Amino acid sequence: MAKKGNKKKSGEKKGLARQPHMMNRELSWLKFNERVLNEAGNPRVPLAERLTFASIYQSNLDEFYMVRVGTLMDQMESSEIIRDNKTNMTSAEQVKAIVKATGELDLKKGRIYEQLMGELEPKGIRLINFHRLSDEEGKLLETYFDQEIAPYLSPSIISKQQPFPFLRNKEIYAVALLATKGGKTKTAIIPCSNTVFKRLIEIPTRPGTFMLSEEIILHFLPKLFKNFSIREKSLLRVTRNADIDTETIYDEDLDYRDAMENLIKQRKRMNPVRMELSRKLNKKLIDALCKDIHVNKEHVFLCNVPLDMSFVFTIQNYLKSKNQEELFFRKRSPRMTPELSEKGSLIEQVTKKDVLLSYPFENIKSFTNLLYEAAKDESVVSIKMTLYRLADKSQVVDAMVEAAENGKDVTVLVELRARFDEESNIEYSRKLEEAGCHVIYGLSNYKVHSKLCLITRKTENGIAYITQVGTGNYNEKTSTLYTDLSLITANMEIGKEAAEVFACLLRGEFIEETNILLVAPKCLQNKVLDMIDEEIAHAKNGEDSYVGIKINSLTDKVIIDKLIEASQAGVKIEMVVRGICCLIPGVEGYTENIKVVSIVGRFLEHSRIYRFGTKEREKVYIASADFMTRNTVRRVEVAAPILDEKLRDRLDAMFKTMLRDDEKGKLLNAKGDYEDQKFSDVKLDSQETFYQMAYEAAEEKKAAEAAAAPVVVKEGAQE
Repeated sequence: MAKKGNKKKSGEKKGLARQPHMMNRELSWLKFNERVLNEAGNPRVPLAERLTFASIYQSNLDEFYMVRVGTLMDQMESSEIIRDNKTNMTSAEQVKAIVKATGELDLKKGRIYEQLMGELEPKGIRLINFHRLSDEEGKLLETYFDQEIAPYLSPSIISKQQPFPFLRNKEIYAVALLATKGGKTKTAIIPCSNTVFKRLIEIPTRPGTFMLSEEIILHFLPKLFKNFSIREKSLLRVTRNADIDTETIYDEDLDYRDAMENLIKQRKRMNPVRMELSRKLNKKLIDALCKDIHVNKEHVFLCNVPLDMSFVFTIQNYLKSKNQEELFFRKRSPRMTPELSEKGSLIEQVTKKDVLLSYPFENIKSFTNLLYEAAKDESVVSIKMTLYRLADKSQVVDAMVEAAENGKDVTVLVELRARFDEESNIEYSRKLEEAGCHVIYGLSNYKVHSKLCLITRKTENGIAYITQVGTGNYNEKTSTLYTDLSLITANMEIGKEAAEVFACLLRGEFIEETNILLVAPKCLQNKVLDMIDEEIAHAKNGEDSYVGIKINSLTDKVIIDKLIEASQAGVKIEMVVRGICCLIPGVEGYTENIKVVSIVGRFLEHSRIYRFGTKEREKVYIASADFMTRNTVRRVEVAAPILDEKLRDRLDAMFKTMLRDDEKGKLLNAKGDYEDQKFSDVKLDSQETFYQMAYEAAEEKKAAEAAAAPVVVKEGAQE
């Protein structure tokens, strides 16, 4: 008989040792988000913009807990022990490390928040509590509470007749321990998130001085529970698991769109993965709350800053109303690309040369205008697109609707499983269908994440294609906030292969082989590996070799192992990885030939660039796929080659500029930490550099057009 305690769970492994050149993906992501938080404390960032970074840090962390921690906690319920394939950490070990790191980051967030509030005071902004109010101001706020807030509150006392209420995800509640005159205690819950009254309330006697509505509610709890004394009180906020299982909807008898709507409703009621409190409560009350809310006690965090930072945008609007523009980034707006003329036919222009748009520096209107032109052009017979995330009032959807109404054959693949955009995409799918578009929803168990558009034309010379392949969504709003690339080409080989991709999607199949595009899940990872192998072969022959990669995340262990092999062979590897990077560069014997830079700046780095080979034999691609297993082998993704030498040179120059960014770029060192890099006394901000270049190119185009314009001589004037 085996001794007690020696039994192992199914799937338990001890063989994989933790390696010095590998980092856990979740802990790597937390390091990235810490760098977002650091921007909130960066004195070189304009003060009002630092508020934005503080808010982004919080919303990032919320989503991380909803998705990643939720997934890990689901795995912990499995009978099989699931381990990270880079560090051998179990799901439980990862969650424990995440909780520990979150606590440390919360302390840092508190210090930065206090710093921000202190710097805002001389600018006329104060966020205060009741201790800093005069008696007169206290009475004014009490009147405001009685008239403008209290009538809209729904306080409840927990009892057998009044069970503990459902707490909505990320909404704020006041919780209190009440005592009767006889000494009995009860728990009270009051929802504080309300669209009727303002969240940020200005003190009438002190312009620019504000108090959060939830703090006012918490202060005046005695007015809501007059027959009780308040023993303890705090604000409370829960974050719920959002990792819905879309695989369960693949039932032939279910309408896909209706099933997705039901799943979205389910997500709103999933178990919490975190509880945040604004004040200390006694252990007994916390235990009771954890039991009622179904959250682990280890996942309770005491926060010394507001539980929801979204109020900072109201402060920013107030500062703008006071004309304090110096507290904000310099105003920038996308320029129209100099490669296209707005006066001539865009279709004719792109049939003559490839065009590369770079967002947010150049305007997405060049592409949406092309779609509108295609919707009307008599030579256009069909338009096909894959849609993942869309803007509100999407011009892309409007153009597709117009094309369908004009008799074009319009096929749109709408990915209903785009996390947190499901409801929006469901509505857009209905709008497209009503206009006569053929709408499909992707493949079983595989999200379609590609950014692919194919315009098919019937010309005098036969069929012709215009293909657009992008790194980012067809979203006018994010095109001004994210850095992305968009290739528009009339290359027939690319067009034919794009047509085959759509043909496969319509059949519910994957494309099995490609000649020019890289298309996941069958023809991207393997082709990337082959191109790295080519560089390894050159290195072993004593020749110069090179791999350059710009992506958002690196987690695909198959590709990571190949990059390590390439480094060991002597291949020079340079990477710009914004977020998760499970490979640690600069580790002797493993990754000493690899350099990794991460850029966290004004705009979200989102473009993907793959470069293989030295200048004379270079292959360059732009892609929708990061090097994550979910992208390379579990989604439909598309990468397109940049065949035009001028455009390749442009991307090479952009890549080198990003590597030398010592304002917003940080170097990942051999310890797995990010450190400053310095190249000269004048710091280089790559994003600002690209914007300045776009402005200058637009001015040069304007001057050239003015010089080329015919001179109109008025009648009777002397020559």
